[in-house]
Amino acid sequence: MSVNASTLPGLVVIGGGPAGLMAAQTARAMGVEVDLFDAMGSVGRKFLIAGKGGLNLTHGEPRPAFDRRYGARSEAVGRWLDQFDGEALREWARGFGVETYVGTSGRVFPMDRKAAPLLRGWVRRLREGGVRFHVHHRWIGWSEDGALRFATPDGESRVHAAATVLALGGGSWPELGSDGAWAPWLSERGIDVAPLQPSNCGFDIGWSPHFASRHAGAPLKPVIAHWHDEAGQHSLQGECVITATGIEGSLIYALSAGLRDRIAAHGEAVLRLDLAPGRELDRLQCDFAQPRRGRSVGEHLRRQTGLDGVKAALVFEVLGKDGLNDPTVVAQTIKRLPLRLLRARPIAEVISSAGGVRLEALDPQLRLLAPASGEPTQERPAPAIFCAGEMLDWEAPTGGYLLTACFASGLIAGRAAAAHLLAAAGD
Repeated sequence: MSVNASTLPGLVVIGGGPAGLMAAQTARAMGVEVDLFDAMGSVGRKFLIAGKGGLNLTHGEPRPAFDRRYGARSEAVGRWLDQFDGEALREWARGFGVETYVGTSGRVFPMDRKAAPLLRGWVRRLREGGVRFHVHHRWIGWSEDGALRFATPDGESRVHAAATVLALGGGSWPELGSDGAWAPWLSERGIDVAPLQPSNCGFDIGWSPHFASRHAGAPLKPVIAHWHDEAGQHSLQGECVITATGIEGSLIYALSAGLRDRIAAHGEAVLRLDLAPGRELDRLQCDFAQPRRGRSVGEHLRRQTGLDGVKAALVFEVLGKDGLNDPTVVAQTIKRLPLRLLRARPIAEVISSAGGVRLEALDPQLRLLAPASGEPTQERPAPAIFCAGEMLDWEAPTGGYLLTACFASGLIAGRAAAAHLLAAAGD
């Protein structure tokens, strides 16, 4: 098999999502030549899909509360945001003629809520600025001499680069290119990679066939979730959705990291839902204890407690018909309905992933501390390799936090890679 091999003079960016595009933009603005490679036929596929229902670009929450959304990585991501935060992202979008607004939830959207115009303008400006795009180039690791290997429709291509930014995404939505295939290639070369896990995900519960067939897709709103962890008791009001296998939705996504970790530690996690936030326990008990006057127990439950169809069905699912005879038990269940979460949904179908290249394997400029390529030689020293975006070991809830950190990390990696190349050229 013939292999096309070349040496590129500037920065190679692998991955055409927000982190990779921002790295390319930043490096090119510093005068460095940039070649960007992507496995798909066009860049920004996941960015476009994420914006299909309205592009949630960032969040209006002020710092440092914004930083705390990144959990255990809040300090590290906070340093990224010092260089490019949510306000900087809004100003960046304004540079493409895209004005934004803060919604009632605090989420920030383009005025037209669309992702495509922003992406088109961005890619057009990058092309006009000299960034060279190579699509249908799927990165498949390194050759023995340290070249980057790409699978293309015309066979394998190999590229030697003095500096590389890897912005390969995590493991969610593999059909759009972020399949996590890179993880073992980095691990094999001594890079510390945390296993990829589902994040912003739904969970399996194991409904009865009767309940699942009747209520999959039904919204639960409003409800209050109650849970406990090592830090104590917590509660959060929001909305979620019944699925054929369990539960998902914005409220569940906000809690998913802790629930996922609790399942890993204990085999399951128990989430309790208040199905009637506006009614006190004593009132529910009193109302349900009233005579049924010939009504079925289900109709009596709905009339006396104000629960809609799916909420009433949940009480049936948990208690069974015989459990509805005790008003105290019914009222307590409505206010603290226990859901035993068995497992997170598969990583391929969730919004984002956790895990990836541990930040401890990188310096503050997101450069790998150990070479992830072939043995360096005098003729070909070890290249500088930087990582950015969702392939790094951090996670955040939905609401614009994910995109903001991807943009910020791409800027940092692109800037550092360009500085490295410029310094090398000066020598």
